[in-house]
Amino acid sequence: MDAEWGWITAVALLAAVVFYHWRNVRAISRWLEHGEAPDPPRTFGAWDRLHALLHRSRRESARREAELAESLARWRAAARALPDGVVILDEDRISWANDTARHHLEIDPVRDAGTPITHLVRIPEFLEYLEGGDYAKPLQVQAPHSGERVLSMQVIPYGENQRLVLTRDITQFRQVERMRREFVANVSHELRTPLTVVTGFIETLRDEHDPEAARRYIDLMGGQAQRMLHLVEDLLTLSSLESAPPPPLEESIDMGSLVERLAAEARALSGGRHRIAIEKEGGVQLLGSEKEISSALGNLVSNAIRYTPEGGEVRLRWHATNEGASFDVEDTGIGIAPEHLPRLTERFYRVDRGRSRETGGTGLGLAIVKHALVRHGATLDIASKPGEGSRFSARFQGPRVRPPV
Repeated sequence: MDAEWGWITAVALLAAVVFYHWRNVRAISRWLEHGEAPDPPRTFGAWDRLHALLHRSRRESARREAELAESLARWRAAARALPDGVVILDEDRISWANDTARHHLEIDPVRDAGTPITHLVRIPEFLEYLEGGDYAKPLQVQAPHSGERVLSMQVIPYGENQRLVLTRDITQFRQVERMRREFVANVSHELRTPLTVVTGFIETLRDEHDPEAARRYIDLMGGQAQRMLHLVEDLLTLSSLESAPPPPLEESIDMGSLVERLAAEARALSGGRHRIAIEKEGGVQLLGSEKEISSALGNLVSNAIRYTPEGGEVRLRWHATNEGASFDVEDTGIGIAPEHLPRLTERFYRVDRGRSRETGGTGLGLAIVKHALVRHGATLDIASKPGEGSRFSARFQGPRVRPPV
């Protein structure tokens, strides 16, 4: 009898131990599956230590996961803010793209995820480049949906069957390169012509025995030399404006006196062939370099005189505006066609090359005007109609304008 009770007691104790461990296993399994609770279930002994270890491990894993998520979020934010476009391809399917790539290639990172890039970017040169596998050099193409924008595209393989597509807007670089080539060509042409004339006259003078003819040749050579001198002076002025720091705000320009002086210079240049009118608002002063502003506004006035036929009118006006102040030069001259207006301030750009040379221009006047105004925080607005005349407005604003008291 005692043996039976002993067996019953042993079985009961074993069952209790098994139940205890089963309950702990069940509790910890439930906690691991539904880890919303902040703390593991409480128990005793070895199970309590195991729960504590698992709890620390879980908290450490959660911390590392949060750090990884934060790092990934920072990486994506940085990649989205890049000025260059980035597209991640898995095989040839879009895995991710930043905002710049969306703007360059007209793709949507969310909508187009998983779509082959060849289905969306239908640029023949890029498709051939992508399939060719030679990615050592970037490819320059016209941007889709925009004939004016030029993109540089390069593919960078990495990982296993993964590639990066990098895009960069190089439109401005192409424009600068075009302007550089045109600048070199124009300077060479502008100097070659008078040098050729001077060289020809020198050869002629060697065999010329008529003093009157020799004097005439020398006068012509002097005119060509003066033309080259004006060109070099304008180039030096332009270079100085581009490299010098902005003028200080301490120097005040008496715009009333400057307008009067510009009007006097216009009358002298006109020689009585035009009507010169002025309108100035008293008290509006400008802060900056009087030499630069006088040169810039003088260029506007002399252009108006040169391109206005005899009997026409040139009006100079200095006045306050809602944004600051403006100096306007209006004429009743030949006017300018709309397609030329955006490029007028480019170096050596001429609407009519023959007429420009006849009037003594170097093709740098409006470029000098633009740079001088930019250094004073101003802009140049141009309005013109062929056959009716033009209006050039130098608009000043900000701390460089001192309104009337």
